[in-house]
Amino acid sequence: MNVFDIMQLPVFKGARLAAGESGGFRNIQHINMMDAPDIADFLHPGELLVTTAYHVKDRPQLLKELIEKMIRRGCAGLGIKTKRFLREIPKEVIEYADKKSFPIIELNEGIRLGDIVNHTLSHILDKRTAELEQAINAQKQFTDHVMSGKSIQSLLKNVSRILDLPVLLLNQHLKPRFSSGTDRTEAPPLYEGVFHRGSKTAFTCFSTLSKQKTYSVFPIYTHEKKCGFLVVCGMIPSSDKGLLLTIEQAANVIGFELMKENALKQYARRARNEFFSNFLDGAFSSPEEIKNRAKEFQLKWNQKYICIAGKLDRNEKGVSFTENQLDSDSVFEFLEEELDAFPFPPHLFIKGNMCILLAEGTDSWAEMNAPICAFLRRFQQNAAEYFQRTISFGISNLSHQLFDAPDICKEAVDALHSGHLSGSTAFIQTYHMKDVSELLRMIPIDDLKKFHAYTLQNLANLPGDDQVLLHTLSVYLETHCQISETAKRLYVHRNTVIYRLEKCEEMLGKSLKDADTTLRLRLALRIQMLLGL
Repeated sequence: MNVFDIMQLPVFKGARLAAGESGGFRNIQHINMMDAPDIADFLHPGELLVTTAYHVKDRPQLLKELIEKMIRRGCAGLGIKTKRFLREIPKEVIEYADKKSFPIIELNEGIRLGDIVNHTLSHILDKRTAELEQAINAQKQFTDHVMSGKSIQSLLKNVSRILDLPVLLLNQHLKPRFSSGTDRTEAPPLYEGVFHRGSKTAFTCFSTLSKQKTYSVFPIYTHEKKCGFLVVCGMIPSSDKGLLLTIEQAANVIGFELMKENALKQYARRARNEFFSNFLDGAFSSPEEIKNRAKEFQLKWNQKYICIAGKLDRNEKGVSFTENQLDSDSVFEFLEEELDAFPFPPHLFIKGNMCILLAEGTDSWAEMNAPICAFLRRFQQNAAEYFQRTISFGISNLSHQLFDAPDICKEAVDALHSGHLSGSTAFIQTYHMKDVSELLRMIPIDDLKKFHAYTLQNLANLPGDDQVLLHTLSVYLETHCQISETAKRLYVHRNTVIYRLEKCEEMLGKSLKDADTTLRLRLALRIQMLLGL
């Protein structure tokens, strides 16, 4: 109820708005009456004060000071019986009230202030009682609606019918979930300023410039966590408390329904993750048991799969383990919602602080690579924007059937770890088989040096001219132990090669015809090249 509304009451008959007409929409929560000089110290926001102005009759300048204090305290307006003591409102007070949009009502001299207070309070209480009854009826109607087994979308249709406006439900990540229309109502352009994370405002109204539409947004909470938004495609006046209470009751009922839905989802997630963890750990007794359990989660036995492992990158801001786990859970929930746009049928599992995505594959990994990487890059951008965290992914090779899932899962995790070891963030790393040099780099340098010295023996530290023996041995091993090919590459006679190789065997104390010996020599020579020995 605002100033304009209250002046329509019979008790205000003959009253007029003497100043501050532009503030006539100020909301009135209560009405008070007093002529004490310090009355302003006892007033509250939204309060209308009515007075005879007795205490300022001899010093009209105090009236401006009173109005200044009332404005600072957020009062709704001031009603004055001017003909009793004050005679008229000073011109400078009227100008000040107009400037500050603060309503001053000139009251009818023939009506007592007590009657004004009593009738106004009675009207405010009647209005609030009607608003509460409206809210209780709405809450009962919405609760009965859901308890009867009807869907959230059906509830939104009911809310839309009451408001005569389209309504839609967004999840906590601002994605449309349900709409009151048969076709999905267009979602408003959302931005951080309106849907601020952690905002506790009751609701927000905003308009779009491009399409000249107004939206009213009501947050939905469960366990003090924002889990979605109820969006009304139209203006809901903040002064219409009954309508606001009705919408808030609808939001509460939707919140309870979302809690129930989330509990079912959590149970399904736990069962799915437990199965996959047991599968990777080899807990099942036979392929037949795996096949039967996999059917529960729509996993096909003879289907090709690609595995994608994802993990949040390390946060340098000193986030605790618990906070990091909460961030991981939120990001993975977000990923689950985004999987509607994944280019191939996906199956998501969570193992600790890592998400594992099994994607049903085609016959060609090449044709899958581009769309999968494009999806993952988009998700990385969205996650960074919404959570201010980066996430990286490792991608496996293509498997031939579900039974190979543990192997490709290991490949994806190895690719992910490899990227993190390089110090990269927000990367997408594809698994590839490690060559000999990469494997050798994984061994401590001291161990490599010991193996090199032990294998080559005296050949490892030959003086200048004698190093030709080690070079001949190296070429001989590169040519798959072909003496003629070795002589050809070195531009020497065949007998020279035989002589040099015999000298090498003598220094090594081993035969070069032994396969294990030649393998060890190849590795030793590769280590020498790798370490620059």
